[in-house]
Amino acid sequence: MAARQGGLGRGLGALIRDGVDAAPEAEQEQTEIPGIQRIPVDDITPCAFQPRREFDEDALGELAQSIRQRGVLQPLLVRKSGEGHELMAGERRLRASIQAGLADVPVIIMEADDEEALEVALVENLQREDLNIVEIADGYQLLLDRFALTHEQVADRVGCSRSAVTNALRIRELPDPVKAMLAEGKLSAGHAKLITGLAIPEEQVQIAEAAVAQDLSVRALEDLIKKMQRPPRKPRAMRQDIPASHVGHLSDRLHSHFGTSVRVTPSRTYANGKKGKGHIQIDFFSNEDLDRIIELIGLEID
Repeated sequence: MAARQGGLGRGLGALIRDGVDAAPEAEQEQTEIPGIQRIPVDDITPCAFQPRREFDEDALGELAQSIRQRGVLQPLLVRKSGEGHELMAGERRLRASIQAGLADVPVIIMEADDEEALEVALVENLQREDLNIVEIADGYQLLLDRFALTHEQVADRVGCSRSAVTNALRIRELPDPVKAMLAEGKLSAGHAKLITGLAIPEEQVQIAEAAVAQDLSVRALEDLIKKMQRPPRKPRAMRQDIPASHVGHLSDRLHSHFGTSVRVTPSRTYANGKKGKGHIQIDFFSNEDLDRIIELIGLEID
């Protein structure tokens, strides 16, 4: 593990402390509480099973400012790792403490194996709603893969329903562009559940992009998907009242009689008994041509 290998095990403090302000002395002299110890931030390495990958820098800055003023109000959870400690829960607090200039932080040291460490990291983040739904899905998958748990067992470990675990895991099968929208909070778990119901990846991306672009609610997205999946309307059953062969013959006779193009569309009878009108179209190209056709029809125009 990196935490046990010389230069790689320096902890987060050595990685991101540059340029931070010193913490107030009140924090350094905080009253000790039974069960809670203070250990140097340099002795703490990140959790090998940390499900969270996204950290809002603005939110970290606000938390760091709060820590400068009031200290770390809730201790971090760690476990022994070689000569130092591995973080199990509280990475935001640790990062913000380092940003605030703290040399040490309050911790509770737990005895935990790898499975328990991952459970603690997952549950702590879930309770704080610190994970996006893609990170939650990846955390569940890690429990399944590393510890050979069932969906039911994962649900029992993290305190949710089996269906919630199953639905979250389906998110991992979505195309990367869709998962990125979910990780960024542009789409919700409700949107994701609908999108996973589509079988074609291209359609999943198309629908996700439409949902983001149009700021669709879950209900509106559901309506859009239903509309997209609705089969095209079948043409109404009908029959022509004049056989096609006779229509062609009639068009030819009229063309010869009028000396111009004539199109005949026969009337139709639909399955419900309703009639559709037919029509005859005779082309002409000038007023003189029109007069000629009218004369052939046998009309007298004053």
